[in-house]
Amino acid sequence: MINKRLFRAKEKLRSEQVKIEFPNQNAIEGRLEMVLRTLYLLFNEGYYSAGKDITLRKEVCLEAMRLTNLLLENKSTNQPAVNALISLMCFHASRFEARVNINGETILYQDQNESLWNDELIIQGECFLNRASVGDKLSKYHLEAGIAYWHTLKQDTNEKWENILQLYNKLLQLEYSPIAALNRTYALSKANGKKEAITAAEKLNLHDNHLYHALLGNLYTGVDNSEALSHFRTALKLTKSKADKTVISKNITNLGSS
Repeated sequence: MINKRLFRAKEKLRSEQVKIEFPNQNAIEGRLEMVLRTLYLLFNEGYYSAGKDITLRKEVCLEAMRLTNLLLENKSTNQPAVNALISLMCFHASRFEARVNINGETILYQDQNESLWNDELIIQGECFLNRASVGDKLSKYHLEAGIAYWHTLKQDTNEKWENILQLYNKLLQLEYSPIAALNRTYALSKANGKKEAITAAEKLNLHDNHLYHALLGNLYTGVDNSEALSHFRTALKLTKSKADKTVISKNITNLGSS
């Protein structure tokens, strides 16, 4: 069966005089963006699998990193955006061991054990980010890698969160996404305070998104705990992720006992 298909394919190529040749540099660059976007989405699916019982799927992330590294091995595809993407992946992968506990439950960034972060991957991420800093093209991968870099500095400082906020501002101007907008409001809360962040978050009106309500629950905590509880309960109803349910339930319990 396979031999017949191969024979028919060869006959078709011969009859239609299709030329089999390596694409030129312009063609490669035209196709590269789609390849990078696919690898980016593949990594994200592993990093946060919202519909799965297991939120973090390391094997998917590592496969995305392997494929991205293959692009770096070819002179034609070793472009700044590719280096920026692998830099982003390295920074995120550096926190894999600190992101979930032994029960598979998600550990939020502010609660992670910094000693479990992989310093070697952080250094690699910095190296790739430096290599990406050439030319005059700024991609979303450059900006997201910059954001991820600042997250490798655990200590809360005004400089850290102001830089993250400004990078999110540029990212949203370059390519808007609701999740990036949500993440920006968290950075805004750290840089300028919760009240300003609440105002910005509520303007997004993502009422069917559990992450939206979870974020508002966190922002309202300590400002208006009854409002925080309302958002956490809505988030709990909307989420399909077992890991997210566990985190949100703990927030509800903590608020209920306060």
